[in-house]
Amino acid sequence: MMLLAAPGADAASREAIRINEVMVVNDNSMVDEYGQRKAWIELFNANFAPIEISSIYITNDSTQPRKYPVPLGDVNTKMPKRQHVVFFADGEPNKGTFHTSFTLTPGQDNWIGIYDADGIKLIDQVLVPASLLPGQSYARTEDGAGEWTVRTGGENDYITPSSANIIKDTNHKIEEFATRDGNGFGMTVMAMCIVFSALLLLCLSFYAIGKIGGAVSKMNKFRAHGVDRREASEEIAVHDSGEEIAAISMALYEHLNAHDTENTILTINKVKRAYSPWSSKIYGLREVPAHRHTSR
Repeated sequence: MMLLAAPGADAASREAIRINEVMVVNDNSMVDEYGQRKAWIELFNANFAPIEISSIYITNDSTQPRKYPVPLGDVNTKMPKRQHVVFFADGEPNKGTFHTSFTLTPGQDNWIGIYDADGIKLIDQVLVPASLLPGQSYARTEDGAGEWTVRTGGENDYITPSSANIIKDTNHKIEEFATRDGNGFGMTVMAMCIVFSALLLLCLSFYAIGKIGGAVSKMNKFRAHGVDRREASEEIAVHDSGEEIAAISMALYEHLNAHDTENTILTINKVKRAYSPWSSKIYGLREVPAHRHTSR
């Protein structure tokens, strides 16, 4: 199988790939796309961003790090953030991208490693113990982290290929909040505080914007009239007493009222319009003929 990959692509992201769960003897777990049960290896993307894994190697022999190169061209090799992908260790890579060229041996320790595109840098590894029984998996306590434990598939010991190692059916934070605030009073107070805080922040923002806008407008006026800002500030500071303002106001009042007082009373008299026969209805353009009654 030929691998065409750029060794430097996504190097930082691929360091977050983790071996998450392994099953050596699959007698009751997931099946592949051909309906067969094979040993499987689950990988997990511990990044909070997608990762392209078509340039990595998966192997069960540390002396042969390039044993199975994940080929290019499959859209499913792009792992979404915090998601899983399963490879079947069946020794039949001709079946598809997710079928490795090696198998896992029951009853003995199985070492599995992931190498970067250069085939030198080891990204992650795990040693699956020989004591692992059929139908059991060897998994991390949580996705991409924690200790390795044997899972039997019991009620509280799930086997989770292509899924999270910890299955959460409830949100403990919501349950705790419901226990402490059964009537919802705390939620109401919290919501009101958030709303009023947002309104206060909005008011302060508008006030600050107004102040900044006023200062910019004043600066533009000083600049348009060729006045230095410092000189204008000193002049305003010297001539801003209340007495001067009152004197200026009185002088303006006397100036505006210095002319003779005029009578501003308006009298409206009704004008009698002269009589015009053109507006009378008793006259017309044509005379109506009179009807005469004759006796025979």
